[in-house]
Amino acid sequence: MDNVDEDELLVERVAALDLGKAALEACVRVPHDSRPGRRMQEVRGFATTTSALIGMADWFRTCGVSRVVMESTSDYWKGVYYLLETAGFDCWLVNACEVKNVPGRPKTDKLDAIWLAKVAERGMCRPSLVHPKPIRQLRDLTRYRRTLIRDRGREMQRVEKLLEDAQIKLSSVVSDLFGVSGRAMMHALIAGQRNPKVLAAMAKGRMRTKTIALQEALTGFFTDHHATILATMLDNIDRLGVQITDLDAKIELAIAPFAHQVDQLDAITAVGVTSAQELIAEIGIDMNRFPTPAHLVSWAKFCPQVHASAGKTKNKGRGGGNPWLAATLGNIAAAAARTDTFLGARYRRIARRRGKQKAIVATGNTLLTIAYHLLTDPEARFHDLGADHYESRINKERRARNLATQLQAATGQKILIRNGKAVILEPEAA
Repeated sequence: MDNVDEDELLVERVAALDLGKAALEACVRVPHDSRPGRRMQEVRGFATTTSALIGMADWFRTCGVSRVVMESTSDYWKGVYYLLETAGFDCWLVNACEVKNVPGRPKTDKLDAIWLAKVAERGMCRPSLVHPKPIRQLRDLTRYRRTLIRDRGREMQRVEKLLEDAQIKLSSVVSDLFGVSGRAMMHALIAGQRNPKVLAAMAKGRMRTKTIALQEALTGFFTDHHATILATMLDNIDRLGVQITDLDAKIELAIAPFAHQVDQLDAITAVGVTSAQELIAEIGIDMNRFPTPAHLVSWAKFCPQVHASAGKTKNKGRGGGNPWLAATLGNIAAAAARTDTFLGARYRRIARRRGKQKAIVATGNTLLTIAYHLLTDPEARFHDLGADHYESRINKERRARNLATQLQAATGQKILIRNGKAVILEPEAA
């Protein structure tokens, strides 16, 4: 038997909250006044208004509560958590899946609060990561910017579908439908111009070499009905563009205290300033929350998960995780795949054997590991290992033997490796 050094896990004075939108149930458990080793508990209901929550915090303070535990129920936990955090309580946000009640028992809001308090006081739960206020505010800005960019992209797709509906095949000829030439032609269509030759003459730069193709593409049945809808769509695109620009300026102000960390991450292959801002907004800059890079990768759900039962190991996939962080890592991995760098070589190497999806996850794993080391050490700088990193580490003789084995399996001929050269042994004549 191994010796295990563990501190006493019992939290003497704990409060647990079962949250709802309009109301919550709070359970406080404290030591008994006169009977050592026994516990007392009290359950009270509160509204989720600010005044009611302040009254609940006063009750906790009177009871000497040292830790408040709550489930991450939708967004209802945020106001409660932030208020209690400001009031000086040690708040824990826990995953509801990890603190479920025992099946078969009655389930009410009060019983759920009591169960959560019992689990918390025995140390049978772990807190989820909640970033400090500056990181939370930065994350709100970066996430909303991404949302607006997606909305603008959808609106652009609607414009293309509308033009197709009017038999205007402009997107088949113009590489950027919303460039200078494409915009001028669409505004002319809205203004009432229908002559394909006049519209094609609005092409700028290299687009002027495609005049004949443009005339064919602009010959359709665009009507005033289409013009009304197209004008609204272009207005929405412009409005979203202005909002995105305004958000960029606000993000620059919010990210200013972390400018050094942005520069560190920006040096990584395919990580631009925008992606660096999003990475900091999602994982923060305090890597002390993660004992090792593997803990960060596991928290982001960008690592292989082992599910073994009855001597068999099953692959359950990545699952869960932070979708905003996953989107950022996916964009970086896709951009890195087109570069002649270590990350690009890693992506292509895995994509050939296991497919693009697994290659994206593996590259994201590596990106998070690099980001962890950079954010842990302010003096650290990114150094690319080079696209030939894997080739330089492979034993050439072993690779030759592996290739010879594959060739032997494919041809049926016996192949030997002698002095670094392949020798094919011909079968003896009958």
